Amino acid sequence: MPSKTDKLLKKHEKLVQSDMRKVLSHVQRVEGDWFLNTLMIDGCDAPFKYKRKQRYKTLTGQRVNMTYYPVIEEVAGIEFEVMKVVRVRIA
Repeated sequence: MPSKTDKLLKKHEKLVQSDMRKVLSHVQRVEGDWFLNTLMIDGCDAPFKYKRKQRYKTLTGQRVNMTYYPVIEEVAGIEFEVMKVVRVRIA
């Protein structure tokens, strides 16, 4: 029987699943009613971003499993590739 992650990946072609990735840094900032979380992952230059309604424990140094897709964000007229996280779990 396929897992929930397998179903997500099959339904949405652009989603990527990465397992056992080490978190180098985890920053949480308040943005309105949300906490904007940014992860930097070992071996990847692009930041991984997601929002939560509540503050989350730090993931720095943890290994995580993530489902995400790439998007382009524009900051001050410059385009950056960012990974939009759909699901993150401690491995």
